[in-house]
Amino acid sequence: MELVVHNISGKETAKKVNLNDDIFGIEPNDHAIYLDTKQYLANQRQGTHSSKEKSALSGSTRKIKRQKGTGTARAGSIKSGLFRGGARMFGPQPRDYRFKLNKKVKRLARKSALSYKVIDKNIMVLEDFEMEPRTKNFVELLNNLSLTGKKTLLVVGESKENVYLAARNIPKTKVVHASALNTYDILNANHLLISENSIAEIEKMFD
Repeated sequence: MELVVHNISGKETAKKVNLNDDIFGIEPNDHAIYLDTKQYLANQRQGTHSSKEKSALSGSTRKIKRQKGTGTARAGSIKSGLFRGGARMFGPQPRDYRFKLNKKVKRLARKSALSYKVIDKNIMVLEDFEMEPRTKNFVELLNNLSLTGKKTLLVVGESKENVYLAARNIPKTKVVHASALNTYDILNANHLLISENSIAEIEKMFD
């Protein structure tokens, strides 16, 4: 698949790049996307939620009334969750939400996400550029590309500290290195910007 390269002024250049159809032109697999996104979001969870159950609650252990003959339900502890101030029954406990996902499934999910961006025509290739670490410079870039206020993901092929610094204060905008590209970020963005030198890095991930 061939795409025209744009410059940071938003103009088309004379250059064109070929995107590998085995990566950017496959039949998307929705279930693989679902599993990879689910794993990504699960890995973000701290899992530190906790509530005190009966064994962890401080309080008297005295049996509060006799077992039989009261005409009401039996009760053995003031710490029971049935009483005000009592423990939480079956409350959340600290746990690890992470789960294993096969590498082949994750690769298929990333390829499917990239293919969706091509199908929806929400992908653009930018020529390699340098930038001062100033927010207004990146805002100007988004204005030139008509992407102001839209969720945008910029993929770079080499570490560009100035670009990261220029974009970090802009809402709905994220800059990632090609090696850190994941399914969730691709699909969460409305528009995907790929720098020229990142294409080789992306293809290297799937070798």
